Amino acid sequence: MKNFLLAALLTALTLAGPSARAATAILAGGCFWCMEADFEKLEGVSDVVSGFTGGTHPDPSYNGAHTGHYEAVRITYDPEVIDYQGILDHFWVNHDPFDARGQFCDKGHEYLAAIFVADDEERALAEKSRQKVVERFPDMTVVTPILPRATFYPIEGDEVYHQDYYKKSPLRYKYYRFGCGRDSRLEEIWGDRASRQ
Repeated sequence: MKNFLLAALLTALTLAGPSARAATAILAGGCFWCMEADFEKLEGVSDVVSGFTGGTHPDPSYNGAHTGHYEAVRITYDPEVIDYQGILDHFWVNHDPFDARGQFCDKGHEYLAAIFVADDEERALAEKSRQKVVERFPDMTVVTPILPRATFYPIEGDEVYHQDYYKKSPLRYKYYRFGCGRDSRLEEIWGDRASRQ
């Protein structure tokens, strides 16, 4: 009986797989539809959720009050497949770190880029990655801040259509992304390292 229970426990742990080793990162890079699409294709990423963070309003919503919040994504990933550094590397080449007014065609506080760190280790990695961008572009001012992680509010309820919008409305999403100039600006900054939809 003991051997049977031990075997069942080992099987359950094996089936649990990557989810047993999940970590999260919270990043803002303008439109959360685009950030979702850019991160969901990364190997080792199991989930990307659109939402708001960084502000003081206790119940932000897309069509309601979200003053002071950033449009952000919560990325769940397996650190044995992609580590936090890999998440940061992908983040930098998928936003414009020089735009102090928003991202691409979207302007305003909610569209600003930011890295939200959970602890000193994440902060050190984020600061090191930011410094690499500063050194790569010595004639430009990198404005993407590194901020303490705050409560993340997923888009829910009547606004849940924002989750996986690029899958639910692919034509509208592609038209928005093209019209906003996201990919052309990313290619201008990052060349072949930028994601393309």
